[in-house]
Amino acid sequence: MAITTTQQITKYYETYLNTELTFTKDIIRTLGMDPRQIFIKCAEGQWPCIINSTSFSLARIIVGTKSGSFQQMTKKDPPTMSLRYWFLQPDGQTVSFFISCKVTQVMPYMNSKDLAIVTLTFTQRPPDDLIEKIGHVIDANINSLRRKEERILITKDSSRKLGLHTEECSIVVQNVPRRCILHNISFGGAKVFILGLAQFLKDKEVQLSLEFEEPHEIIQLKGVIAETSAVEGRKDIVAVSIKFNDATVALSYKVHINNYLTTMRKTDLENNSVQQNDTAQAAGA
Repeated sequence: MAITTTQQITKYYETYLNTELTFTKDIIRTLGMDPRQIFIKCAEGQWPCIINSTSFSLARIIVGTKSGSFQQMTKKDPPTMSLRYWFLQPDGQTVSFFISCKVTQVMPYMNSKDLAIVTLTFTQRPPDDLIEKIGHVIDANINSLRRKEERILITKDSSRKLGLHTEECSIVVQNVPRRCILHNISFGGAKVFILGLAQFLKDKEVQLSLEFEEPHEIIQLKGVIAETSAVEGRKDIVAVSIKFNDATVALSYKVHINNYLTTMRKTDLENNSVQQNDTAQAAGA
């Protein structure tokens, strides 16, 4: 994960204060969250719970209606509570913390008599660790739509900054595995060079596998070959443009792309600022 500055954390907090993130299996895996380590603490007791969603101002948890926590939450004047978050870092270290909160709503979960969904409103700003982790995910999801077709040309430098293990990768075309060279990637697709004939590749379903570092993972991206084009001087190689199946793109892939684009945008802004300062100084000399 890219290094996040205090300024960026503040921006996440102010921009996404009330944006709720629902914890799907993909999000839980990407965040390194262990649901078994999440619990609610109140009245000198602590009980496990299922965290359904969170923002920077509240969380929604699911508890059993026969649990001790539910009895505390449904009192006329429920006590102050603390919700525990727990994350596993890529380096194997763990991060955990409590956030003080108060009960603001209790409702049956999916019309169940045995489960309730409880809204806990934070009584303090959450730790920077939570803002950073949740902010990364929300930002990646939003930018995957806003900047969907923004292409990243694959070079040694961009590969290093993306955390790509190599520009060589594997692709499966209609269940046949092949090797290919990555030319560019985006949130919505990729362009690769592959051995073959254009007429036999167009519109074929594919699965592209990309190996990333930090954390080390192999991400598989399903899609379809939308376009093919010839490679000058090579009759045996075809350039194919892949359109990913948006519904199956892994969140961790979006985070990798978003980290790179955010870093590059920040670098461009800093360079422009330096150039403007230099110009101003030269004009005033």
